[in-house]
This record gives sequence, C-alpha cells and structure tokens, in this order.
Amino acid sequence: MRHIKKRVLVTGGSGFLGSFLCERLLADGCDVLCVDNFFTGTKRNIKHLLDNPYFELKRHDVTFPLYVEVDEIYNLACPASPVHYRHDPVQTTKTSIHGAINMLGLAKRLRARIFQASTSEVYGDPEIHPQPEAYWGRVNPIGERSCYDEGKRCAETLFFDYRRQHGLRIKVARIFNTYGPRMHPNDGRVVSNFVVQALRGAPLTVYGDGSQTRSFCYVDDMIEGFLRLMNHTPDDFPGPMNLGNPGEFTILQLAELVREIVGGPAEIQFRPLPGDDPRQRRPDIALAREVAGWQPVVPLREGLAKTVDYFDGLLRDMDAHP
Repeated sequence: MRHIKKRVLVTGGSGFLGSFLCERLLADGCDVLCVDNFFTGTKRNIKHLLDNPYFELKRHDVTFPLYVEVDEIYNLACPASPVHYRHDPVQTTKTSIHGAINMLGLAKRLRARIFQASTSEVYGDPEIHPQPEAYWGRVNPIGERSCYDEGKRCAETLFFDYRRQHGLRIKVARIFNTYGPRMHPNDGRVVSNFVVQALRGAPLTVYGDGSQTRSFCYVDDMIEGFLRLMNHTPDDFPGPMNLGNPGEFTILQLAELVREIVGGPAEIQFRPLPGDDPRQRRPDIALAREVAGWQPVVPLREGLAKTVDYFDGLLRDMDAHP
C-alpha cells in the first residue's frame, strides 16, 4: 500500500523556531506547508529547504483566513521579541488573537490536531518560583509588553474554549527563553544581543544590575519538546505544558559566559531596567517529564558555542554583502 505523508502546516515557519520545526518535520517524513508574512521571519532561514519537493512556502498573514488542506497545524506566527512586538503592538495583538481564531477555524473544519506556541510571558512578573502550569500569572494588562502577554493569554483562552465547545484536539506549549542559530541579530533578546555585541567588540549591555534570572533552552531541545507534546502525549492531553530549561542563570552570568566563549576584552555596560521586565523566570517542567518524557539535554555552554559560530558567520556575510 502506498505511504501517504502527513501534511503539516507551520505558521511563522520562516522564523527562528518555525524554520527548525519545518526542518525537523521534513526529516520525520512529513509534507510541510510553511506560512509566513516575513514581518520577523526571513527566507534565509528556510532557503536550504526550498528545493525539497515536500516543502512549500506561502506568503500569508494569519490575521486573514487561510484555506488549505492539512492534517496538523503548528501555530507559531507572532512577533516574539520586545523590539518587534513593540514596533506595532496593535498588529501583535491581532496576530495572537485573530491568528488563533483563523487557525482554530481551519482546524475545526479539517478536524485537525492543532498546536499553539504560547509563552512563559503568560506568567508575567511571577510571585511563584519556579512557575508551574497551574499558576495563573501576574500580568500588567496595560503595559508596554501587554500586546504580547495578553495576546498570548487570550489565544490560550480561545484554544481551550474551542476544545470545550467543539471537541477540538489542541496542544498548548508555554515556551520559555529559547536560543540558538537563526535568531534575528536585531531582535533585542538577551542572548542575541550579547553574542552580536561581543563579536562586534562592543560593550555588553546589561539592564538593571544583572541579578534578574532567566532559563535558556537550546532550540533543538525545544523542537523535540514540540513533537513530544504534539505526537507522544495522550491525544486527550491538551496542556498547557511548560517547555524550557530549568537551569537558572543571572543575566550577568550569561554576559560573562558569552564574553568568555567569544574571547576579547568586551566590557559590561549597565543601563536602567525596562518597565515590566520580570525579575525571575524559570520553568517547572515536572509535567513535561511525566507526561511527555521530555527534558532538555544541551548544556548552556555548548548551545552558546553553536550560537556564536552561527552569528560569527552571519556577521561576516553581512559585512561582505551589506
């Protein structure tokens, strides 16, 4: 009997996480439709996939309905860094909410399983540490980050209401800080900021005193978590599930580690802390271990070394072809 490939839609498929997910799905034997409006994604991330006959690229904004035939949907479309989502906060909220409505409507019509890339930002500036899925969060609804935080919270609401009202098979992952190759060099995230600054010989910019903490998960581990949640958890388990690395580092420790890996005398420069910046962020991944058998395996130093290599090549190419 002829084997029929599973058809998978990835919104935001040319972005940092989306491009790695498309790559992994193709390696697993899927037929992949990548949808992106290229607001933050780039064709550079997926150009090595364009000759694959089982990969298709479609320019589309998820705030408008999409009519395609697929078996599964991964909804990753949304600006995910402060620089990008503050650039057009109204559109960011629309992407989270209208995008969720459109993808859920598509999943309802097709009776397809659908994955939502949510975020640790739904916990806001948390009073509980580490953050378990049962924690409802402490989010400012009218702050500079609210377009992203509340947009993602509302998207989760929509996903669970579609499950309750229409019996939709949903999977919701709350993604904690992820890093690796293909991050946007100007996305304002702390890892890419430090790496680019160190490679350029510029001061490493630390906001506040650097004592705020984050947990950093390498991209390969995160993509494995997506697939475990989507395909290897019980079909009736919707999440939400935390995906991230429970290893906790201060921002100052991260800056010093990047400086050590890159080498050179880069100084550390302190600046005022932005508004609504969480003091602590660390996932409780007990549920991911128990239900999905998942935990990250790539140490921070190893992942950072790969990230530095990528940005070193990217910056050299940008300098050679401005």
